[in-house]
Parts: sequence; structure tokens; C-alpha cells
Amino acid sequence: MEYSVLLSHLRANHATLFCSPVPIPSLADRHHRRLLNFPFSSSSSPKTQNQLRSMSSLGVVSSNMTKCEAMGASTYMEASEAVDLNWEDIGFGLVPTDYMYIMKSSPDGTFAKGELQHFGPIDLNPASGVLNYGQGLFEGLKAYRKEDGSILLFRPEENALRMRMGAERLCMPAPTVQQFVDAVKLTVLANKRWVPPTGKGSLYIRPLLMGSGAVLGLAPAPEYTFLIFVSPVGNYFKEGLAPINLIVENEFHRATPGGTGGIKTIGNYASVLKAQKIAKGKGFSDVLYLDSVNNKYLEEVSSCNVFIVKDKIISTPEIKGTILPGITRKSIIDVARDQGYQVEERLVSLEELLDADEVFCTGTAVVVSPVGSVTYRGNRVDYGNRGVGAVSQQLYSALTSLQMGLSDDKMGWTVQLN
Repeated sequence: MEYSVLLSHLRANHATLFCSPVPIPSLADRHHRRLLNFPFSSSSSPKTQNQLRSMSSLGVVSSNMTKCEAMGASTYMEASEAVDLNWEDIGFGLVPTDYMYIMKSSPDGTFAKGELQHFGPIDLNPASGVLNYGQGLFEGLKAYRKEDGSILLFRPEENALRMRMGAERLCMPAPTVQQFVDAVKLTVLANKRWVPPTGKGSLYIRPLLMGSGAVLGLAPAPEYTFLIFVSPVGNYFKEGLAPINLIVENEFHRATPGGTGGIKTIGNYASVLKAQKIAKGKGFSDVLYLDSVNNKYLEEVSSCNVFIVKDKIISTPEIKGTILPGITRKSIIDVARDQGYQVEERLVSLEELLDADEVFCTGTAVVVSPVGSVTYRGNRVDYGNRGVGAVSQQLYSALTSLQMGLSDDKMGWTVQLN
């Protein structure tokens, strides 16, 4: 395997964020080679060995590099060997990559000294706040490869802001927006060989914030860990950009007023698993939830927001504390309005859903997913002859073209990494 050195020169005030603790073994350090699975052996090509010797003489490679280099330059080894994946059929599942990012809070609740580590298990105290009291949040965003080989992030600052909002609700400190975005950039660049080719998928980015400190009584944890890992992904639903079939849930509810339905806390997703399992066992793609007070207004699908179209007017449930403020939802609303559609954020009734011309879902994982049918109490309603609706197709094409750099970013939403 050939390796190249990626030097990320950062602004001085963010230098400590990018310190890497990953030990980079010298050519003679066989023990570290075994532990870290670095293939720096006598079988490495002369070019690789000469490159490493040259780097070592410059102080770039050492047997235990744990500190940032001068002037805020972080050094780590980036594998340049091509990824052996079938990009045509990767699906939406975990593919272990090279690096993850970890940053812990200090006693005063601030974050500093983030580190790249090899992807793998982490140490966690059995009494940690996240394990005992569910004090944890996660985010989801994607990186796309452009046709020129560069990489685009999509609105990472929005994820940072949403994590901070959720952290305040759960009495957790959170990284600053700049720390969040810089950490995402570093993690993606460290794993850039895993970003799929243009049009073959994306690199899914999963930031986590959790109470990692030990706490026995019910109280906020004394320490918090911010972690990012990534995985190349394809379509979330096996149907791809094809209609999915939903069932309206009338027994279980996803969230209640005054609860945590409006933040991306880990417990929100565990609570939908039972209804989702039952639905999939009956052949449905996912579950659409109603409000818990009147049991008649739409809320959201298990992991995505929902929209209906009637007479070319697009409507979606308003954000009122029980519905996650999706970043893709927000983006689709802006894109639709930019293209001349009237978009309403309001209460949307079950009756309106069943009478709609078109229905679709939005989310980071699904982007835009057209709904082919909805079943409620055994009665099935089909939309658009079970095909992809015109509005769904138009908005999907507009948003994905922007995300992949195929159209001009008039919104200023993308962040390019070289």
C-alpha cells in the first residue's frame, strides 16, 4: 500500500483542534506495525520507503507522533490505495473506514484538543451518562465527490447549530460551530478515499455527543465526548429514487408536547423501532406518525420529514417542538420557493394526506423519497400511479445537483474541500 502525507494548515486559533494522537511508526518499529496494522514493512515499495525516510529526516514521521507540528500543521498518514468496494451496490450500511475523531470536554464544559484515532471500539465507563440516562445526541450529514475530484460538504454549520440546540435541552456542553465544522472537515479529509465517485453515493458523516463521564445518581454527566465517524453509503431505502410504501401508525407515537421530539437525541430513535419492525414485517417501507394529542395531524416518518402536494401547493407539518427541524426539510422548502412553488408550514391533517396529489419525505439519509402509497386502518391510497411524482423528481434533481456540485450554488450552502 502506498501512503501520502496530508498536511492540513489551519488558522493558529484552531491549531489544537487538529492535533492527531495516531502513532505513526518508524520503518523499524515492527511492534507498532502489528498493533496498528500499518503496512510499513520491508515489502513496501522503494518509493514508499524512500518517502518515509525523507519525511523522517524532516521530522514529519516519528515513532510516536502525538503533538501538532509548528505553525498549526497537523500530520497524519492518509491511505492512497483505492477502496475495494462495489460502488454500484453499497447500500446504506456501516463500512468501517480509516479514522474517527474524538474530542473531550474539560471540567469547565469547554472542548479542546480534538484527536484523530483509528476507527474502532472506544472505552466507556459502565456508569456513563449516555449508557445510564440516555444523555446523547447525534447528527447526520454527507460529503459528495465532484467530477473534478474535490469534495463538497452540505450545510455543516446547520448540523452544528442543531446539535448545540439539542445539547442545551439535555444539559450538555457542546462544541462551538467552528469546532464542529473544522472537525468534520478533518475527518472527511482523513477518510477521503472512502468518498464514493460522483453519482455513486456519498460519505455519510455521523457526529455524536454523549455523556461519557461516570454518574450514578440522576444528574448531568461530569464529562462529555464529541466523536465523528464516517461511512460510504448508497440509498437509504432499497427502492432508491422509487416510491416507498408507508403505513400510518395509530397506536404508537414518536413524540409528545414538551418532550424531546424536536431534538436529535438518541432515545427518539429507539422508541420507533417496534412500530417500524411491525410495519416492515407487513411489507411496508416505514411508518408515518400522527400527533399524540388529537391523533389526526401528521408529524413525521421514523427518520424523515413528510410533505404533501395538492394543486401544486406544497405543505409540511410546522415545527412545534415534536418534529425534528430537518436540514434537508429546510433546504427543500427554500429550493421549492426559489422554483416558484407556494410552500406552507402548518398543521396537516390525515384527511389531507389521503386526498393529496403527491407525497414525499425528506432527510439527510433519504434526501427526497417519493411516497407511492399510504395505508391507514387497512385502506390503501396510491399516489401518481405509483410512480415518482413530478414535484418530488424536480426537487430531488435540484437539491442533489447542488449537493454534488453539478449546478451553481446560489444559496451558498456547500463547503468545498480540496
